[in-house]
Amino acid sequence: MMVSVENIHKKYDKIVALNDISFEANAGEIFGIIGPDGAGKTTLFRILTTLLLADSGKATVDGNDVVKDYKKIRQEIGYMPGRFSLYQDLTVEENLTFFATIFNTTLEENYDLIKDIYQQIEPFKERKAGKLSGGMKQKLALCCALIHKPTVLFLDEPTTGVDPVSRKEFWDMLKKLKEQNISILVSTPYMDEASLCDRIAFIQDGQFLKIDTPQQIVSQFGEKLWSVEADNMYKLLLDLRDNSHIKSCFTFGETHHITVDETLTIEELTTYLSDKGHTHIEIHAIEPTIEDCFMQITEKKHE
Repeated sequence: MMVSVENIHKKYDKIVALNDISFEANAGEIFGIIGPDGAGKTTLFRILTTLLLADSGKATVDGNDVVKDYKKIRQEIGYMPGRFSLYQDLTVEENLTFFATIFNTTLEENYDLIKDIYQQIEPFKERKAGKLSGGMKQKLALCCALIHKPTVLFLDEPTTGVDPVSRKEFWDMLKKLKEQNISILVSTPYMDEASLCDRIAFIQDGQFLKIDTPQQIVSQFGEKLWSVEADNMYKLLLDLRDNSHIKSCFTFGETHHITVDETLTIEELTTYLSDKGHTHIEIHAIEPTIEDCFMQITEKKHE
């Protein structure tokens, strides 16, 4: 296992950031940690990258203990924190040269690893990092994290605040990096990115709720799921939640997703909503998404 975590616990004053987290990530795997802001993702990454000490538990990265072997780990991993942390007053080329020097290597030595990414930012190599766009900053940070050919790459919310095109390009890059047998641990609040990982862990309130492949998680949903729309969406939400045949109801963009018991039909629900004064009612059976699964699992946790 490239990353192994056993019962990691971390507390800040009265707030439990991580509550006995355990998991394993394999070599050449994209392992996604999926959850909202404040769930504990960054705390976990800081512990695994030796920047923070856990209160209890054990963790190893590529067989090295995060406490005893922290110097070795820092030489062998790549880390891209959530906030852009490169030197804003240095140019693209100066930042890359600086990070290469820290790891006793050169841009040329590992050029094949970063070539596809670097070629996109090379036209701006004389521009200061602080003047780059969000997507270009992200690519520069990834190049700096890869410059020494790490065995494990930690990416903490790498696509937050980045435009959809750059997000897609970034994930295309990760797939190519995985082919180089680099283990990638990536955290994200974006549920749509979960399907791009080999395995994912749902995290909330410092706890892992489920670990599996995205396909397995979706296949285990096990409920009738409908999408519902009408003219007054707020009133619709209240009336749906007031129906005893509806198990759960959450807002998803411009629709509400509901799980229902086996006895309820679309026609019966349409009549119920019409009697409540709703107009332009649209109800469709739909397939669950990763986000539907996350909402279902978190709701069961709080029952």
